[in-house]
Amino acid sequence: MSTDIEVQYASSAEQLPGETQIKKWVETALQQYSQQFSLCIRIVDSDESQSLNSQYRGKDKPTNVLSFSFEMPDCVDVESEILGDLVVCAPVVAAEAKEQKKALFDHWAHMIVHGVLHLLGFDHIKDSEAQEMEQLEREILALLSIADPYISH
Repeated sequence: MSTDIEVQYASSAEQLPGETQIKKWVETALQQYSQQFSLCIRIVDSDESQSLNSQYRGKDKPTNVLSFSFEMPDCVDVESEILGDLVVCAPVVAAEAKEQKKALFDHWAHMIVHGVLHLLGFDHIKDSEAQEMEQLEREILALLSIADPYISH
């Protein structure tokens, strides 16, 4: 499997994961798939997150991660499957990690894995979907030696 991952930094936050870390998290989330994938991850500040969250979800506040799946037109033939885009809000992720007493980059890894699973079509609207998605997150994060993110601290 090979993955084409573009990482864009549009945040002034001081502690951000590097491209190598982000790619490792994405590739771990996708390792069970044999096809090639392509996606873009954009790390933003609160203003951009709030604007996108308002525009696409009708929620006028920044959020930790937004996923935008890409639907390939049938007439286009490409070697890799374009999953879409993730937009991760650095200040929200940092605040959540502090509030939940989690290591910052462990929480970053969780948000990236969570977003990648959304791009793959997983969701957490229904309880059964949430249980399946959360279990996948636990399994993927365990491969990265990261503790269960759903255990309260």
